[in-house]
Amino acid sequence: MRLPVTAWASITHRASGVFIFVGMAVLLWALDASLSGPDEFASLQESLGSPLLKLVIWAVVSALIYHALAGIKHLIMDMGIGETMEGGIRGVRIVVCLSVVFILAAGIWIW
Repeated sequence: MRLPVTAWASITHRASGVFIFVGMAVLLWALDASLSGPDEFASLQESLGSPLLKLVIWAVVSALIYHALAGIKHLIMDMGIGETMEGGIRGVRIVVCLSVVFILAAGIWIW
């Protein structure tokens, strides 16, 4: 059975929410380290220079971007706009295109 693009968007929206929940551990660790004192803050700044940590942060930010845009699409659909299959497909295409642009911009900003 072949799923429509709207189903894939719904599945990835849920998956990105789970990924954000798990990724919050990294962000909370960074927040704790940044607020613990000057030495820990300097250590965190040094750690943030590593490509692996940058990649992890970019992944969490990317999930947040996609999840937020898909959530906005859902809110718009709750207002009665784009509830048809055609409107849903158009909405998914807009969300994916905007997500790619914003995720690339976030990658440039982080790297």
